[in-house]
Amino acid sequence: MGDKAQAHPGAAGRAVAADHPASIRNVVLVGHSGSGKTTLVEALALTAGAVNRAGRVEDGGSLSDYDEIEHRQQRSVQLSLVPVEWDGIKINLLDTPGYADFVGELRAGLRSADAALFVVSASDGVNGSTRMVWEECAAVGMPRAIVITHLEAARADFEEMTRVCAEAFGADDPDAVLPLYLPLHGPQGHDGHAPVTGLVGLLTQKLFDYSAGERKESEPGEDQLPRLEEARNRLIEGIISESEDETLMDRYLGGEQVDIRTLIEDLERAVARGAFFPVLAAAPAAEGAKQGIGTVELLDLVVRGFPTPLEHEAPAVTTIDGKPRVLKPCDPDGPLVAEVVKTSSDPYVGRISLVRVFSGTLRPDETVHVSGHGLADRGHEDHDVDERVGALTTPFGKQQRPVTHAVAGDLACVAKLGRAETGDTLSARDDPLLMEPWQMPDPLLPLAIQAHSKPDEDKLSQGLARLVAEDPTMRLEQNQDTHQVVLWCLGEAHADVALERLRSRYGVQVDVVPHRVSLRETFANRSAGRGRHVKQSGGHGQYAICEIEVEPLPGGSGIEFVDKVVGGAVPRQFIPSVEKGVRAQAAKGVAAGYPLIDVRVTLLDGKAHSVDSSDAAFQTAGALALREAATDAGIHLLEPVAEVTVLVGDDYVGAVMSDLSGRRGRLLGTEQVGNGRILVRAEVPEIEIGRYAVDLRSLSHGTARFDRRYVRHEPMPPQVADRVRQQEREAS
Repeated sequence: MGDKAQAHPGAAGRAVAADHPASIRNVVLVGHSGSGKTTLVEALALTAGAVNRAGRVEDGGSLSDYDEIEHRQQRSVQLSLVPVEWDGIKINLLDTPGYADFVGELRAGLRSADAALFVVSASDGVNGSTRMVWEECAAVGMPRAIVITHLEAARADFEEMTRVCAEAFGADDPDAVLPLYLPLHGPQGHDGHAPVTGLVGLLTQKLFDYSAGERKESEPGEDQLPRLEEARNRLIEGIISESEDETLMDRYLGGEQVDIRTLIEDLERAVARGAFFPVLAAAPAAEGAKQGIGTVELLDLVVRGFPTPLEHEAPAVTTIDGKPRVLKPCDPDGPLVAEVVKTSSDPYVGRISLVRVFSGTLRPDETVHVSGHGLADRGHEDHDVDERVGALTTPFGKQQRPVTHAVAGDLACVAKLGRAETGDTLSARDDPLLMEPWQMPDPLLPLAIQAHSKPDEDKLSQGLARLVAEDPTMRLEQNQDTHQVVLWCLGEAHADVALERLRSRYGVQVDVVPHRVSLRETFANRSAGRGRHVKQSGGHGQYAICEIEVEPLPGGSGIEFVDKVVGGAVPRQFIPSVEKGVRAQAAKGVAAGYPLIDVRVTLLDGKAHSVDSSDAAFQTAGALALREAATDAGIHLLEPVAEVTVLVGDDYVGAVMSDLSGRRGRLLGTEQVGNGRILVRAEVPEIEIGRYAVDLRSLSHGTARFDRRYVRHEPMPPQVADRVRQQEREAS
C-alpha cells in the first residue's frame, strides 16, 4: 500500500461504472459531527480526479451542491453517495451524518457498505456514540480503518490520538489498532505549530511529500530513521500476530527478516477480514494542490485492503410467504434482489430511490416487484406491488448521471418508483423476494402538529405520507384519544428537519402544539346515578328512566356492565340500549373529557312507557345516569405509566437513576450487560418523559439509549392532576 506517486485519471464529467462486483468497494464514513467526513470525501474526489481544484466537475456539478436544509443547518442531515474511480476500481463513498438525530441515515450507510472508515478529529477525539457504532460494526465483523483529521489544528498530536483510538477501539487487542504512516511536519509557524507536509510509510520507510501540491516520493534521512523504528517494529509485530501463517511469528522472533511484500499481503488480508484496523492521517491540501495529504494512501488502502462485495454476506432473503431462499453471494447473474436504502424527492424528477443491489443486475425500464418492509406501525404501509423502473443514475452532488445497469454489489439511483419506500426490497416480477429488514432506532420524541391554515390542512395528509416514506426512523401517529397528529422523531434536530421538509418540499406550513398524553378517568368511590329522559311535547314522545350504581375496579378491568333489574322495570329489549349509552358516555369521559375506565356499572331499576320508550331514549338515559353518578363521586385522573429501560455506561448510572427518580419514577433494578454498561429499569409516568430522548442525550453525553413500553394507567397525584386540569382550562 502506498507506492503510487501520481493521481490517477478520474471520472470527471462521466458516470463511474462497474461491470463486476470484484471491481467495486463500498465504504461508509463514520464519525461525530464536525470530524471532517465530508471534507475528506471531497479531498478523495479531488485526488481521484472526480472534481477539479475548485471542487467542480466538467458539467458544472459540485460536491458542495447539498440539500438546502443542510446549508441552513450547517451540518449533514442525510446519507450521500459519491462514486469515484481509483486503479480501475469503483469506490462508492457513503458520507453519513454525524449527529445522533440522524442515526437512521447512518444505519442505511452501514447497510449499504462492506467496510467502514472511522473519521476521528485530532481536536475532539472519540465520543461515546462513535464507540457504539464501532461495537455495532464489530458485532457483524465489518472491516474498519481509522482516519485522523484536523492535524492542522493547534496542539494536534497524531501519536497521542492514535493511542486514544487504540484505547477506544482496541479493547480486546490494542495492537490491532496501529498506524501505517506517521505525519511529516514543516517548519514551526509564529503560533508554534508545525503544519503537516507529508507522510512516511512505516513498512516501506518511504517519504511522501505533499508540500509542493503533488505527492513526491523520496528516501528518509538518517536522522529520521530512529523515530520510525519503534513504531515500525510494533506495526510489524501487530501484522504478524494476525497473519494466517502461524510460523511467521516464530521466524520473526528468531531474527528472520520478513519480506515487505509478505507483510503487506498479510496486512491486506487482516484488514479485509476485520482483524486489523490501520490508522491513517489526513490533512488539508496546500492551496492549489491536486491532492490532499494522505488521500493517495487512503485510496490505496480502500482498493487493496477493503473487501469486495463478493466477500460480504448478504442479509437473509425469503419468499413473500416467509420461506427461506438461499442465494449465491453477490451473483450478477442470479435472481434480482436489491434494497431501497434511501428515498428522496427531487422537484423536477420526483421520488428518487437509492438502492444497493445484492444479487442480479438492475436495468432501466424493467418491471420489478416492490415488497413492503413491515413498518406499518410507523406509518409505512406494507405493500407488494409491481412497478416499472425509470432511469438508472449515479449521483454526484445534485447531478444525476445515467448508467446502463447496476450489477450485484453496486449502488445506483432509481427514478419514479412511486410506491417504494426506504427499506423495501426490489426483486424480479416473476420471482418476488423479501430481504430481512435492518434494525431501526425507535423514535421517542413526540412532535404534535396541526395545519397552519385551511390550504395547509388540505395538503397535510399527503405531505406527511411523503415525509415518512423518506424516513423510516420517523413514526406518524393519529392519536384517537387526544385527536392529535404526532410525528415521533429521534431528537430536536430531527424534528426541525421534518418541519423544514414539510414546508420547503411539500408546501405545508404546520404549527407545533403541546403534546398531550392519553389520560383516563375512573371513580374514586362507589356512587349512584339516575338518568331520566322524558319528552312529550306532541307527536311521538321519548320516555326512559334508569337507575345505576357505579363502583371502581382494579386497574386493567375496563368497563363492566351488570344487569340486576327485577320485575321487568326496564324491558329486556332496552337493557342493551342502556349499556350502549353508558359505554358511549364512558368513552367521552365524565369529568375532564378523558375516557372512563376500570368501573363496574350496575343497572338496578328503571321505568318504561309502552309507546314512547325506544332504543335511543334508553341510550340517552344511560348516559345521563353515568354523568349524574360522577357528580357525587370523586373522579381520579389516570396517567399512562411506561416501563423505561436505559442502557448507560458505568460513569452515568448514578445520574440516570437520580434523574428517573426526579421524574416520579420507580426504580425496578439494574443489570450488568457487559462492555462497562448497565441496564437500568424503571416505571415512569409518560407525562414526565416527553422530552426524555433529548434530556438523556444531554445527561449521558450521547452515550445512553432507552426504550419505553406502556404498562398501565394509574392514579395521578392530586397536585399533578390539578395542574393538568388548569392547563386544560387555559388551553380551551
